[in-house]
Amino acid sequence: MYQVHLPAVRIQSAPDLEIIVDSQDPALELGVDLAPLKSLQEDQLLVVSSTQGTKNPPQKKGSYKVLLPGSNKDIRAAAPPTHGEMGKAVRLHLEGMEKDGEISAVQKYGFNEVVSERISLHRTLPEARHPECLGEQYSESLPMASVVICFHDEAWSTLLRTVHTVLDTAPKQYLQEVLLVDDLSQHGHLKSVLSEYVSHLDGVRLIRSTRRLGVGGCRALGAARAAGEVLVFMDSHCECQKGWLEPLLERVAQDRTRVVSPIMDVIDWQTFQYNATQWPVRGVFDWRLDFYWESNPHPDSAVEPLRSPALGGGVVAIDRHFFQSVGAYDPGMLLWGEEQIELSIRVWSCGGSMEVVPCSRVAHLDHHHLPYEFPDQELIQRNKIRIADTWMDAYRKIFYRRDTLAHFIRQSESPNITERLRLKRNLGCRNFHWYLTTVYPELYIPQDRPALSGELYNVGTGSCADYPRGQELQGGAMSIRPCSGTGSQHCDLNSEFEVRWGPMGALCLDAKGQRVVLSPCPKHQPTTSTLQWRFIKLSGQLVHQQSQLCLEAVKEEGLPQSNQREVNNQTGGLFLRPCTHHPRQQWHFEQLVAPKGV
Repeated sequence: MYQVHLPAVRIQSAPDLEIIVDSQDPALELGVDLAPLKSLQEDQLLVVSSTQGTKNPPQKKGSYKVLLPGSNKDIRAAAPPTHGEMGKAVRLHLEGMEKDGEISAVQKYGFNEVVSERISLHRTLPEARHPECLGEQYSESLPMASVVICFHDEAWSTLLRTVHTVLDTAPKQYLQEVLLVDDLSQHGHLKSVLSEYVSHLDGVRLIRSTRRLGVGGCRALGAARAAGEVLVFMDSHCECQKGWLEPLLERVAQDRTRVVSPIMDVIDWQTFQYNATQWPVRGVFDWRLDFYWESNPHPDSAVEPLRSPALGGGVVAIDRHFFQSVGAYDPGMLLWGEEQIELSIRVWSCGGSMEVVPCSRVAHLDHHHLPYEFPDQELIQRNKIRIADTWMDAYRKIFYRRDTLAHFIRQSESPNITERLRLKRNLGCRNFHWYLTTVYPELYIPQDRPALSGELYNVGTGSCADYPRGQELQGGAMSIRPCSGTGSQHCDLNSEFEVRWGPMGALCLDAKGQRVVLSPCPKHQPTTSTLQWRFIKLSGQLVHQQSQLCLEAVKEEGLPQSNQREVNNQTGGLFLRPCTHHPRQQWHFEQLVAPKGV
């Protein structure tokens, strides 16, 4: 069972309203300065507004009981939760059925929802802003914001904590409204009980879509019905620091084509511990079009915003009219994934800019796994294909070599990007070469020369050089694993004699003693001899220039006893050995695909 406390305060507002809004709703006929949202024309929308202040409000008890699967414990009389205050970790020592319920909740939501239930919807976080931020003065005439929170089958506690953290931290004079947009949730607690709960919150509106829209479509729907000058798109599992909104509004007010994000702190999925992200940080992506937050150890300023090649989707603030004029979210993007990268490239290329604002902090709940399965398991690749074909010009070949599934999908079908290409022409957007040289010059551009790039295949073992994804970007020991065929093991021997590894191309094949490792490649300076390799095509040998030893794939049984502990089970490793003609020193660069030109 689950207890729902309804707010006791009643403030005068709109009368009872529960309306089915169809596609003829005038609210969807946008003004001349707003782009028509054709993808929404078939929607039916259920709008629920506040019932506070009505003459005869329905008589309700002080709480609801919501039956959650796997739970039969009545906590109606439980005290208000006090766990996790000041962002501290919550560790429950449950047994038996309670432990089973905890495991089930993690499987259902992708995080420990049982822990979340024990934490107040109004919990406080420790101060993490730089002291200089606390003295910042902001204009009294900042634009007002509509905070758009889209959700699909979100847990009750995390969704309502997100709503309350906005209401508790955003100054009333700057908060136009909170728009909750339900993207066709199926969970029972998000139906009538949520409608009732929201009706008692001043300044919160609930909109329901009767078909699944996905992140971009859902946010576009919220934007179409928003009244604030600035849109703040926020995920449905966030917690805001004090003073988070004003710095974002100020930056947008100074330049209406500027799109901004707070520093995204992290809430642990298991314990809900708050972890402050170290400044400076910016958003980037690699040649597989995967997004990362990248830390920069040398900040220019503790309080000055940092230009960012991309922004994550957790929290984004953008002027409402600029959002519509630059094309909103691409309606052709499917459900979830990649919409933030597409928006980032488009904003920069079409006259806008992006930055991270360090005096604004919002914490985002990390997930152990995605809590739902997609009907189309290849939709991430399809979304990436739209980005590559719309925005990357000839550089898209680099992407397709590193995502072979996307390449094969693209060979069999073409995305319908006619409208987006027309938008690109109408807005006079710059090309991807401009983006790489002006906005994101730090991204290494692979040369991908024939026979000198691809999977590094070892003849003697029948396996490929590998480096486990998820390890630190600072590098580590290489291993030998089965060839994936996906492009994730792609490497590139360039004209500087560096063997560049991975989708970012920021790690180089290096030697630490006899062990072959990956190390960060030099930036803006000549490469060192320890990072230089010579490939002898006739023999297949890869020779380390400094030591003149050859790269050899060594299975565990071939390792000295002292080295066996360094190597994961059944992975083997890469070592430098005196050059011989042994097959374990014979290598080929296997190019998996040959993308066609523009």
